[in-house]
This record gives sequence, structure tokens and C-alpha cells, in this order.
Amino acid sequence: MPMNIIHIDGGENVSPKERSVKRTTIILDEEEREYVDSLINEGREPGIKPLISKMLDVYRSMRIYDWKYPGEYYIGISRVAFLNVEFLDILLKYIPEEKWKEVGQKIGEMARVSMEASIDIETTDREKWPEVFKRLRVQGFGDFYLKDKFVIVRTPLISNSEFLCGFIERLLGISLETRTLTPPLVFEIHQLNP
Repeated sequence: MPMNIIHIDGGENVSPKERSVKRTTIILDEEEREYVDSLINEGREPGIKPLISKMLDVYRSMRIYDWKYPGEYYIGISRVAFLNVEFLDILLKYIPEEKWKEVGQKIGEMARVSMEASIDIETTDREKWPEVFKRLRVQGFGDFYLKDKFVIVRTPLISNSEFLCGFIERLLGISLETRTLTPPLVFEIHQLNP
């Protein structure tokens, strides 16, 4: 059915060099096309090309091509699982409060080793922090931003500021001071650790 065929190309408002991008035709079944159309009509996606680009970015970032379905998902050396945030909140509640930061640091160290070994990102290199923050966002940890001397975390997976402070400190190799206790969480960078 012609309505289920979509073409993706560089669009009309691009330079002549960009127009040389190859056109790709995707044939969707009716249910898939209705789903894509509903995402666009509801304003959840701006269009088919941005949707496909986002899907490919996530596919590449999460290394989905290496996943073994169902239920065995790896990103490099680390196995990943889809968990409810409530699951993590319950686990954290059973850790004594005075250990929250230390546990965050241990998990931050594990994340640092995983990123360095799996995707070759040196997380303590400040110039690589945008890549680290993108990885954290794609993996569902939240939206991390650097603004001047502050690390800001919007929509954190775990909103326990002590735990998250320890996690970020060890992941990035810095020393932080917590400035807010509820999201968005704000941490002031006090020093870069050697």
C-alpha cells in the first residue's frame, strides 16, 4: 500500500552537498505506520527523519546490535537490565544512611571502568564529559549538565543526593559539594582530583 512507504532523505532545506545523501525507502506494515503517524500527530516526535535518527543513535549508543534477545543485554563488558526505579529505591533504603555516599562511589567506580573498557571514554577527562553525560542519559541515569562550576542532574534515576554525589565524584574523578537535596540536583565542583 503506497501510504506505508516512506522515503528519508536530506530534506528540501539543505545545501547541494547535503542533497547528495542517498535516499532510503522503508516499507512499513500498516500497524507500524499508524504507530509512527500517531507519534508525530501527538507531537511526541517532530517527524519521521528525526525519529529514525534518534532510533539509530540509541541503537548505536546502547550497542543493541550485540544484544541477545530476550533478556540478555550487554553494553561492552556490562550486562544491563530494565528495572523500575522503585526497585533501586527499595535497595537503597536498606543501605545505612552513613554508607550512601560510599556505595555511590563504588558504583561510580564500576561505571568509570565499564565506560573506559567498553566504549573507550576516559571519564575523568573533562573534555569527554559531554560524551559521559550522553551515555548516562541514554542509559537512563538522568540528564546531566555542566554549567560553570556546577554539575546539574535533572530527572535523576536515583534522587538520593548523597548517593549521586558519591557516584559522580568517582565517575568523573572530582570532589563535589551538594547544593540541593531534591531534583534538579546541583553539585558544586570543588576540585578536580589528580
